[in-house]
Amino acid sequence: MSMALPAYRSLLRAARVAFQGDERVFTAAKASIRENFRTNASLEPTNPELPVAIKHAEDVAAILRQNVVQGKKDGEIYKLRIHEDTERGDNDTVKMPDGKTVKIDGKTCCS
Repeated sequence: MSMALPAYRSLLRAARVAFQGDERVFTAAKASIRENFRTNASLEPTNPELPVAIKHAEDVAAILRQNVVQGKKDGEIYKLRIHEDTERGDNDTVKMPDGKTVKIDGKTCCS
């Protein structure tokens, strides 16, 4: 239980950040989080499934915090709400379809 409570709180905070301004989705996320933790509440501290469940909650929190971005339609375009925790990679890691290549900084990559 000592590790479950911080994981639960972290997951709720991540959902709050990911779904800020969208009460309907945030409320549904909270209900889902609560339901999943209640399902696993009966796990004994010695049960080998407990660390797996806690790790899963921590992983979901990281995905919500770093990889979920809200979009809101503004006329004909969508505006994305990027926040400080949003993972920002470069396009060097994006693979091109059909084996095409792209040049980045004068170097061919993604072949």
